[in-house]
Amino acid sequence: MAERAGSLVAAVLAHSGRLDKEHLGARVGRLSRRVEELKGEVCTMINKKYGEFLPSMQSAEDLVAQVEGLSSNIDVLKAGIENEVQRDLNVAVAEFTELKQQLERDTLVLSVLKKLQEFDTAVKECNSALQEKQYVTAAQQLEQARSSLRSLESRRGFELKILKALGTELTVQTQNMIYHLGEEWQKLIVWKLPPSKGSSSLEALVLSELHLHTVPPQDEDTAVPPVAAVLQALAVLGELHSKLKDFGQLLLQYILKPLISHPSLEAVPEEQPDVFILRFRSQELALDESSPMEVFDKIKLVFEVLHKHLLSVPLEQPGEGRKEGRVTLAELLGELIWEELSDCLIHNCLVNSIPTNSSKLEQYKEVIESTEEFEKALKKMQFLKEDTTALLKYACNVDSHFANKKCQDVIMAARNLMTSEIHNTVKITPDSSVALPELPDPGSGDHVKVHRASSLLHNGTVKVGRESRLSPFTLCLPTCRISCSVQQLVELAYHTLLEATASTDLCCVQLFDCVRNIFQLFYEVVPTYHRENLQKLPQLAAIHHNNCMYIAHHLLTLGHQFRYRSTSVLSNGAATFVDLVPAFRRLGNCWMECFLAQMRVQKGEILERLSSARNFSNMDDEENYCAANKAIKQVLHQLRRLGMVWQDVLPVNVYCKAMGALLNTALAEIVTRIAALEDISAEDADRLYSLCRIMVEEGPQVFTPLLEEDKNKKYQEEVPVYVQKWMTFRELMIILQANLQEIVDQWADGKGPLAEAFSAAEVKSLIRALFQNTERRAAALAKIK
Repeated sequence: MAERAGSLVAAVLAHSGRLDKEHLGARVGRLSRRVEELKGEVCTMINKKYGEFLPSMQSAEDLVAQVEGLSSNIDVLKAGIENEVQRDLNVAVAEFTELKQQLERDTLVLSVLKKLQEFDTAVKECNSALQEKQYVTAAQQLEQARSSLRSLESRRGFELKILKALGTELTVQTQNMIYHLGEEWQKLIVWKLPPSKGSSSLEALVLSELHLHTVPPQDEDTAVPPVAAVLQALAVLGELHSKLKDFGQLLLQYILKPLISHPSLEAVPEEQPDVFILRFRSQELALDESSPMEVFDKIKLVFEVLHKHLLSVPLEQPGEGRKEGRVTLAELLGELIWEELSDCLIHNCLVNSIPTNSSKLEQYKEVIESTEEFEKALKKMQFLKEDTTALLKYACNVDSHFANKKCQDVIMAARNLMTSEIHNTVKITPDSSVALPELPDPGSGDHVKVHRASSLLHNGTVKVGRESRLSPFTLCLPTCRISCSVQQLVELAYHTLLEATASTDLCCVQLFDCVRNIFQLFYEVVPTYHRENLQKLPQLAAIHHNNCMYIAHHLLTLGHQFRYRSTSVLSNGAATFVDLVPAFRRLGNCWMECFLAQMRVQKGEILERLSSARNFSNMDDEENYCAANKAIKQVLHQLRRLGMVWQDVLPVNVYCKAMGALLNTALAEIVTRIAALEDISAEDADRLYSLCRIMVEEGPQVFTPLLEEDKNKKYQEEVPVYVQKWMTFRELMIILQANLQEIVDQWADGKGPLAEAFSAAEVKSLIRALFQNTERRAAALAKIK
């Protein structure tokens, strides 16, 4: 410290050499005194710390000596433990392990012996209880024995050969128990059934009987065990389910289902002192179908008597998730047969009670109330659970079922009509068209619902506005014949739509869709089902064409007529059938191709018959003349026959066009054959004229579109309108009988009627064939140009 002070002073002196020596001397003195003070403080502090350190150091040295002594003692003890105590401890552990294993073996053997004793005791008590007909006790002891055997079998690594024998003994005891319970079951419940052959007939069902011996006979010393004991024993053994299942199936087959299916069948309960009997009685005067109320009453009567004598027995069913493990026999039986019974009630009873007319839907409330009461009665008898409402849900959904049933009936009726014969026809005239319904005033803007169709006014016109009038034949089909089945099909559609207007919204939409399905079904079914006949028979093809046009005609306004009478869902314009009209028109025109094909066939037959006329040459030969005459008569006969086939079937204009086309084919062929002759004698000309006259006189008579003969005269006089070659044929007849000058006059320099029928070359050819080569013929030929 003194050295540091000295160096500090030297540094100060060196640094301040330029200061005043006196000033520096004073400062040096002060610093020296300060240094001395610091030295004194430092020495005092060092002495104090050293005095405190000496006792601590002495104490630490003492502790080190003690620790070394303890460490020496520990080493001595450790050596003793390792040499003596550890050896004794290993011996003790080995002895303890051996004793523990011995205890476990003894405990296992003891438990096995205990289970064997329990098994033996349970089997003995079971046999004893079985002899005394204490079936519940016997069944419980048998289950106890089974539990003991199951416990023995579950022990791994411990197998006894006796277990197999015990299992066999348990099986024998179980089967013996089941056999005795089966006998008691057969005594309690006795079925008297008809022979298996014809067992479903009403006569056989009347012979069915159910006997319940729920009370022991008074004249027997050994009383029959109570029904509860037998049922409880079966439940303990797990055999009650199979017994109840068999009982339920017999109950369904011979009692419940016959009561549902046969209206004349009636259940007759009879209670005697020792037996209850349920038999049948057939009523002579019975309806074809029983109402749901009657069926429910019959079924309820059966369950009431069964509940009184059998189904009310309480049973212990632990582990089944039921309250307190108790359940009645009715509840168990209901779980087994209710699904099948409810299906039978729905399909054989409730389905038949669904109204076929919307006006009867209000009366169906009685059925709904009866169904609700029926379910409540079964729930009260615990046959049904509280949340079971299958029958009531079905009955309450009557609107949907009504619509489904109505649609099904309509589709079936429509299908039967579509597959019926097409040739059964009815005549359609403009007078027979359906009157348009009264429409709302276009200016009012109100869509008023109208519930009746407008009628024709007294003057035969239809009112469609305030002042406008239309003819009653406006937009009417021409007179023709359609199939009776198609007329009935359209009437079915109208009636179905009328039914829809009086139904609920959901039912209305469903019935409307059903009507659309009818016409779509017609579009698909009829052409396929009647394809062969439509292709072979021209009459049927024509009728089918009329059918399609008739349906398309009604589809134009069918939806509009019911637009303001239907539900709001359809009144916005969705209720329309107009989109089906083009398809039906195409369908009719498509099958008109078959008709046209038949027309081509008929034309071919006409040409084939005329081909046997030997080209109408050499008519002075009697054989040739007879052949030509025969050919013409055959053609006329064919035309008359076709005229009768199409008569009153095709619309008049179509009929006349078809007959005109065929007659025109015959006339054109005759004209072509005669015009092609190179030489026609005077006698040949006369005979050709007579043949042509037959065609002119009898040809118009094949035009008989209507059944009334007096009305056909009009169309026979209009033959030139429908037969293109008629005037040509008449001009040919004139040429055959005319002289050269008359022919020239008929030509009239290419402006006469002959020029309109024949070309100049054809006229010249006929002149060369009819007249000899003279100057007059040459002059006449020169004028034909």
